[in-house]
Amino acid sequence: MDGAAFDALTDSLRRSPALAAKADIGVVVERLGLPSGAIPVGDDCAAIADGDGHLLVAIEGFLNAFVAADPWFAGWCGVMVNISDIAAMGGRPLAVVDAVWADGEGSAAAILDGMKAASAAYGAPIVGGHTNLRTPQAQLAVAVVGRAGLQLLTSFDARPGDVLIAAIDHRGAYREPFDNWQAALGAPCERLRGDLALLPQIAERGLARAAKDISQGGIPGTVAMLAEASGVAIDIDLDAIEPPRGVALERWLKTFPSFGFLLSVPRTSLDATLELFRGRDIHADVIGDVRSGTEVALVLGARRAILRDLQRERLMGLSRVSEVAG
Repeated sequence: MDGAAFDALTDSLRRSPALAAKADIGVVVERLGLPSGAIPVGDDCAAIADGDGHLLVAIEGFLNAFVAADPWFAGWCGVMVNISDIAAMGGRPLAVVDAVWADGEGSAAAILDGMKAASAAYGAPIVGGHTNLRTPQAQLAVAVVGRAGLQLLTSFDARPGDVLIAAIDHRGAYREPFDNWQAALGAPCERLRGDLALLPQIAERGLARAAKDISQGGIPGTVAMLAEASGVAIDIDLDAIEPPRGVALERWLKTFPSFGFLLSVPRTSLDATLELFRGRDIHADVIGDVRSGTEVALVLGARRAILRDLQRERLMGLSRVSEVAG
């Protein structure tokens, strides 16, 4: 990649609508006056201290255009993405609830079938929800409850000196026309469940400080959210990011993978963490360094470009950036 292509890529990622949309989180939290507390609001899911561990609650609502274009897959994703959020904090799923709106039973059928298939695949039962089959437009929201131990993986605990690992399942393909990399459909249920169980194992063994599920912002957007929440700077090494065969780097950076996590790991835990993922044929590599500061930057060889300076341009506004920088 030459200098012009690198600059164009950086500019494209800076202007990503998915990255800009993350600012909505801070707007809502401020309006609701949500507390920060011992477990800050703004993580992959809510965590509530409960006896000898934590109750985890995740929820996702889906774009109407996505539900209309691919209703079965939207139903599947309703379960899948919430379970990924539970895993990202070192938890295991317990149960699913949903809210479905549709124009009649036939309109809802594919959505419900997708949810049912994912519930069976991931071993998380659907236990209730809300239904309205007398509305003109199909809409979907899904929530999952899970449980974690005392040691959580959070968005707020990356520390300077850590290395950043990206662990992504490459065994899949895009679900066109969206940038959703689907490596779960058709995979054995035992493999899906075993792969996700790696995250609570990592939490329980204390191998990682922080983790995030790679979301609609792709790798760079998710890195920016992690950096802001933890009050750190992160350099993303583009040379270290290997897309699946036949996938362009620019598209891969904007991709929402069905299994994809970023982990901030002390160097002393690096080999053990990589071994866990690679032992299950999940592509895992160090893609960056965590350091002091407020910049999220892209690095390619000798070139370095700032994707976002979180001190000057906040993202979610739910961070330690100001206290670290100030």
